[in-house]
Amino acid sequence: MGHFRLLVVGNAVSAYGSYLNMVALNVFIYQVTGSALTAGLFMAVRLITSVLSGFVSGRLVSRHDRKRLMVCADLTQATALVVLLLAPDGARVALLFALAVGTGACSTLSQVALRSSVPEIVGADLRTRANGLLVTGRSLAMIAGFASAGVVIAQFGYTTAFALDAGTFAVSATILFLLPIRTRAAARDDADDGAADTAGTGRWASLALLKAAPLLAVMVAVRAADGLGSSSHNVALPIYSSALDPSHPATFVSQFWATWAIGNIVAQQICSRRTRKTGWSPGERAFAVGSCVMSAAFIVVFSGLPAVPAAVAALVAGMADGFTEIAYVSRLQAAPDAQRGRLFGLSASAENSGFGLGMIVSAALLERYAPLTVVGAFQGLAIVLCVALLAVLSRGRALFPHEPPARGSGGPAPGREVSAAEGGSS
Repeated sequence: MGHFRLLVVGNAVSAYGSYLNMVALNVFIYQVTGSALTAGLFMAVRLITSVLSGFVSGRLVSRHDRKRLMVCADLTQATALVVLLLAPDGARVALLFALAVGTGACSTLSQVALRSSVPEIVGADLRTRANGLLVTGRSLAMIAGFASAGVVIAQFGYTTAFALDAGTFAVSATILFLLPIRTRAAARDDADDGAADTAGTGRWASLALLKAAPLLAVMVAVRAADGLGSSSHNVALPIYSSALDPSHPATFVSQFWATWAIGNIVAQQICSRRTRKTGWSPGERAFAVGSCVMSAAFIVVFSGLPAVPAAVAALVAGMADGFTEIAYVSRLQAAPDAQRGRLFGLSASAENSGFGLGMIVSAALLERYAPLTVVGAFQGLAIVLCVALLAVLSRGRALFPHEPPARGSGGPAPGREVSAAEGGSS
């Protein structure tokens, strides 16, 4: 795990750059153009690129060296930011949209490649602990990125912010390049992986894979619904916080995200300790229950509770969010190496699609309805899907004839493949 801990540090540094990037670029393009429409189009281009690149990333990760892909993705983002810094003012708007495409595609590719590689880097038995470390690193990076963005921009300007951002990607790429890690299956399995990938090539190969593994398809659908729910509370938080304290509208938002991050870290520690002591790994039922708790806690946050109970609800939401992330990623990582890249590519597209659609719809609904109503509706949909998943799980394996038998952890035995996916039509 020593090499993986260094990878987590590099990934957290890169994530910090991504969150700093998110704030700095969105504010910068509005100041450069003076147009809210252009700023919105920039965000839309970035999100649409993330959705579309999920399918492409799955194929790339299945066919090429994942470590090299991650290094190239980080270096591409660093280079794009340097070009933006050196460009004349007249060319910056066009470059910003090119940057939106590049960052959207590269961030998705890097995420898919890393998630697909974890079982090969640390071993299948340690993947739950490893995913917990990644969740913790990204949670801390998110808080640091959002918290420091305003200070960096205000005190040092956009040039410093973009240079710092480029530096974080360079640091991540350097760490990845120097680490002696293996990101693909052993040579003994490469022939099988190549045969499986060849059998599954074609435009509809990824969808055929989910058809052959309906339980995983349901879990991906739940994650898309979670994306809808996440978008609703992200859009509603500033509105709700302003209503609570008009003179200090950012107070509740800051408290919420700080408490949420603490919950994420607590969840990682609990999962890590239990896994280390018992070898336990959360499965489908744990994922469904955790998602229900997470959505319910987010609803409670917007119910008008006093400060302390609201903070407790945010803590629970963060814990459940971190736990479900670990459970979901660990479950998909139980798939064979040949299928893993496509699964995570599809998952990235589904999650980003849900989040993007939710941002548009929830923003429109919040013009007419209270935050509690909107968040309750979106998170309620996720709860309904989770309850449906629990119901079908309780009816047993007959509903999922192609699924491999689950172990105590809820994941398939190592090396077992979805039989029908091998013959997915192209």
